[in-house]
Amino acid sequence: MIPRLLPFAALGLAIASVIGASPTAAPATAQASTDDIPFDAYLELLKARAQGEGVSQNTIARMTAGLTPNPAVIRLDQNQPGTATTSGYPPMADYVASHVNPARIGGGRSVYAQHRDLLARIENEYGVPGPIIVAIFGHETSYGRVKGNFDLARSLATLAWEGRRRELFAGEFVALMKIADKGFQRDQLVGSYAGAFGNPQFLPSVYLRLATDGDGDGKADIFSNRADTFASIANYFRDAGWRSGQPWGVRATVPAGFDPSAYRTRLVAPQCPRVHERLSRWMTVAEWRALGVVAQRGLADDVMVSFFQPDGPGTPAWLLTGNYRAILEYNCSSYYAMSVGLLADEIVN
Repeated sequence: MIPRLLPFAALGLAIASVIGASPTAAPATAQASTDDIPFDAYLELLKARAQGEGVSQNTIARMTAGLTPNPAVIRLDQNQPGTATTSGYPPMADYVASHVNPARIGGGRSVYAQHRDLLARIENEYGVPGPIIVAIFGHETSYGRVKGNFDLARSLATLAWEGRRRELFAGEFVALMKIADKGFQRDQLVGSYAGAFGNPQFLPSVYLRLATDGDGDGKADIFSNRADTFASIANYFRDAGWRSGQPWGVRATVPAGFDPSAYRTRLVAPQCPRVHERLSRWMTVAEWRALGVVAQRGLADDVMVSFFQPDGPGTPAWLLTGNYRAILEYNCSSYYAMSVGLLADEIVN
């Protein structure tokens, strides 16, 4: 028999009794202050929130049966490197060499050749090039081979309870319950320790918003269905503002003595500021050419681009279009975005 979930009023009393507070001091919401609450009690808050957002009791029960906190997830989360005090940047060339390597290029070319017609159809519908889609697939899961095996319900409940980014992960836990309510089984909903899953490594909230049925079978299966995977990645980029017909960026020649610091951006990005502060101000291709910075492939004179020479004078430089920023929406790292763009170029070369 499926255990009946506590109604909100009764849940408040139950939580209060567990943590030793008065009933009025324990609101039944996962946003409540729960710094010292036991995991089982906090899980009841998450269940109540999911039920309040329309998830069936049956789904909540099967997705949370026997759930306990995962110490490995907490260790991994707490060991994430910070950036606030990091000085300097590791060489871009080293990162690219390790991520845009012969194995990944070969794998990408094979996937692209196998699904050329499908990718062409998706590009025609969404405006996102097939090589970019395949490059994301390769970077995220090595073309579907490495997708993670953490129980997502356990991981997300653990991260919400831990509290470092409580509201983020409480919301993702509820989103996962909504996905499970569509008919997915718990043993299928596995992925990274931080909750990303499937071929494109979407968070549950991203899945609910952007996962797409790419083959018309009525289900967005990003676990094993390539059509759904590719369409979902394309939909993500379309939502992020990808501009059809423009590359992500092109190599640029730089005149001797050119000083990029004279053209640093004055803007402070609201998200990932350390990533965006490395890019120059945005000017037209024609304006950069007047300064001697020339695109090695054709870009219209009026296209807005940013200059990027990550490893300093005398090293490769690029003019980046707005599509580069769309890649940063997927993962806000210049190392990631550059390697995705360069891998996509290699896939069709």
